[in-house]
Amino acid sequence: MRIAILQCDEVLEKFQPEFGSYVEMIKHMFECIDDTFEFDSYDCRKEEYPDDLDAYDFFITTGSRASVYEKDIWIQTLIEFVRRLEREKRKFIGICFGHQILAMAFQTGVEKSEKGWGIGVATNRIVCTPRWMGEQKKNLNIIVSHQDQIISLPKEARVIAESDFCPFFMVQWNDHFLSIQGHPEWNRVYSKTLINERRKLIPQPIVEKGFQSLEKEPDNDCFIRWIIDFIKK
Repeated sequence: MRIAILQCDEVLEKFQPEFGSYVEMIKHMFECIDDTFEFDSYDCRKEEYPDDLDAYDFFITTGSRASVYEKDIWIQTLIEFVRRLEREKRKFIGICFGHQILAMAFQTGVEKSEKGWGIGVATNRIVCTPRWMGEQKKNLNIIVSHQDQIISLPKEARVIAESDFCPFFMVQWNDHFLSIQGHPEWNRVYSKTLINERRKLIPQPIVEKGFQSLEKEPDNDCFIRWIIDFIKK
């Protein structure tokens, strides 16, 4: 398979020697399952997009510290690109920021949640098991780092995983769009590093709870297999 990575942010420069880039994280998460994938990356912040959509089996975003409702031109361009993918029925996987970009593309809604920060490993209930989903689970543990949340979905969308904190955690929007609020490309060391970096922004009780949650093993490999199941269905 050939994958187009839509880059929406970058790892802070001081952390890159240890953790690499967000594009590298996306590549690594797939290569842990299958080392035959091929990748090209496009920096959406620089208005970079593929000329030939037919060259790719699917498209996937990185996360971003930006909010999808900001008025930056590159965000508006990305929304329009996702709408093009919808019109042409291309396969698309939204990760965190990309999850919320889908809500903007479908004109539903995203806002800063009154519940505050979601950090660490989030446990979510599996409430829907589509036919394409190979491995069955009752819960999905995935690393998160967000304040914004989707507040509504189009009627044709199906929630696959949810929690009391994040009701729309994993969503199948239609036959070709799948997204998740979490970061299956992150590991727990990187999550802990970011939590420490943002201590001044996040209330201490949430920081402590986030650190405690990192004792749980994320289900990254399971989610990546689900992506592959979804693309191949």
